[in-house]
Amino acid sequence: MDERTERKPYDTDLSDAEWAIIEPLIPGCKPGGRPRETNIREVINAIFYLLRTGCAWRHLPHDFPPSGTVYDYFSLWTRDGTLKHIHDTLRRQVRVKAERDAEPSAACIDSQSVKTNEQGGIDGYDAGKKIMGRKRHILVDTMGLILAVVVHSAGIQDRDGAKAVLDRIKKEHPQRLELVWADGGYAGKLIEWVKQECGWVLEIVKRSDDIKGFKLLPHRWVVERTFAWLGRFRRMSKDYEFNTSTSEAMIHLAMINIMARRLASA
Repeated sequence: MDERTERKPYDTDLSDAEWAIIEPLIPGCKPGGRPRETNIREVINAIFYLLRTGCAWRHLPHDFPPSGTVYDYFSLWTRDGTLKHIHDTLRRQVRVKAERDAEPSAACIDSQSVKTNEQGGIDGYDAGKKIMGRKRHILVDTMGLILAVVVHSAGIQDRDGAKAVLDRIKKEHPQRLELVWADGGYAGKLIEWVKQECGWVLEIVKRSDDIKGFKLLPHRWVVERTFAWLGRFRRMSKDYEFNTSTSEAMIHLAMINIMARRLASA
């Protein structure tokens, strides 16, 4: 178990190969500060344990570092952009490993409404899904990897929430993106907005009224699969976070876990 404290391993622990992928992306100690005594690998193991099992921070097992320490690192890495940087770096590595360009030329956008709990924070009512809570609005590439995520009130319509997602990806990643697929909920004025503001084509993939039951629609199934991946993590069963930035960090962490395993499996 190399440098980790001797304990029985959890199924959620990073393997040596996965840790070798993530470790170089973790910031070192600040110059002039005290030497770091906390085992960072165990901090990340604890965060993945919480994400996978859905437990509260204070309910982390005692053989991990103190829950307050684990949360402090999570909060720091959320605020300073470390988690986002790790996520984006691994996404590019996965794409390159699949013999694709590091940045995509096509993507798909969709949202998922989830309930919140008594934690508080932003929420709203999605009349279509009849859910009181928040929307996880994501833009994914053709491999299902997340390019941008914005968590907002479930009361915001998809075409309005999409502007925040697309605006974020436009600012953060001047890239090759040319085409975005979406369902009928994004039709209307948003198509022209995307063309004028982003320079991309928004193509609506509609479901035929003649089709009954489940139907796998071109392109749109990719983003639905990504939501299914997120559903493997019990912390994602609801939105338990007070701040939407924390909710977005949890989504990035789930994808970091998935991508690290994919990279390490080769």
